[in-house]
Formats: sequence, structure tokens, C-alpha cells
Amino acid sequence: MSPGADRLAEVRQRIADAAQGAGRSLADVTLVAVSKTHGTDRVREMLEAGQRVFGENRVQEAQEKFPALKSDYPDLELHLIGPLQTNKARDAVALFDVIQSVDRDRIAAALAKEMTHLGRRPACYVQVNTGEEPQKAGVAPADVDAFVATCRDTYKLPVVGLMCIPPVDEEPALHFALLAKIAARNGLSCISMGMSADYETAVRLGATHVRVGSALFGARP
Repeated sequence: MSPGADRLAEVRQRIADAAQGAGRSLADVTLVAVSKTHGTDRVREMLEAGQRVFGENRVQEAQEKFPALKSDYPDLELHLIGPLQTNKARDAVALFDVIQSVDRDRIAAALAKEMTHLGRRPACYVQVNTGEEPQKAGVAPADVDAFVATCRDTYKLPVVGLMCIPPVDEEPALHFALLAKIAARNGLSCISMGMSADYETAVRLGATHVRVGSALFGARP
């Protein structure tokens, strides 16, 4: 096996062990391989090892890498996990299968407009700023219920889940538990939380999607 395939097998085993320990099925957890800053060759290595779900932070970088890969691997699923600007909404709707970073009215309105224009409806997650950090994107926990309702009722977005990135200096389990509670309250089945350092904790606390980069690809170039 290639080094990438070895790392993929290890991460999958850790997810399986964490799921089993929590009484969950491995099938309930999707591994999102975060390929930002890594080239097409590294993504192909993961594809050849069987990985099919990838996450990118920037629309432009994804446009440079993934159209050809999607052509070669029609079952590839691409998630936008980074901040989205309104002027990139059309490109995001055209390329991504899931947009995990819906976090304000202007973005919701722009996405709704482009979905109608393009006839394509990527699944949407609302990003929650669980730590209420001023420098970080996301909806404050107290505002999530109202924003989810606005996305659903006003903009008719296909909102299926929530996403969060906990503060680096706080216990992630507290934030993961909070996100799971908000998702349940809003009837949302998808919970994207956990990265390379804490994805096993996230799985134990109900994550349906974990976003793993360095544990799969190594340090960013």
C-alpha cells in the first residue's frame, strides 16, 4: 500500500474503534479528507485507496483541482468547509456537493439565488461559532435556531446539518456536545465536527462527518 493508503486505513480504524466504543455504527460516520494546499496527485492517491469524500477551504483552489477528478471519479463528493464570499456563491454551487459554511443572511440569499439559476442544490450546513470567537466565522449558538428557520423558510435552502470549529485552547468535547444538542433541537441529522487532533472525541459525541487533513495528508506544504 502507498503511504497515503496506510494513513487512510489507520484513520478509518480509529473512527471505527471510536464509533464502536460509543455504540454507533461505522456507517454512521463519514470521513471528509481535507485536501487544502495538497496537489491533485495527493488527492488521486487517496482516491485510488478508496476515499471518495473530500473537503476544501477555498473555492478557487477547488476549481483548480477537482473538475478533472470529478470527471474521472463520478462518485467523488466535494464539501466546502471554509468561509464563502458572496461573489463566489455561483462557483460554489456549481462545483461543491455540500456547503458546510453557511453563516449569514447574505450568503444564504446568494446561495438561494444561484441554486435557482443553476438548477443545482448542494446540501447546506450552518456553521456555528460555538466559542463565540470574534475572529471566527459562524452563527452564535443563541442565534442558530432563528437562522436555521430563516434558511429553510425564507431562502428554501436544503439545510441538513451543522458544523463547528472549537477554540484551540478549550476542551473540544464541550463544543461537540453543544453542537449535537443544537442539531437535535432543530431536527438536523448531519453534524460536522472533529479534525485531526480530536475526531475520535467527535465520533463518540455524535459526529456524522469528521474533517481530517494532516492525519491523512501530513503537514501542509
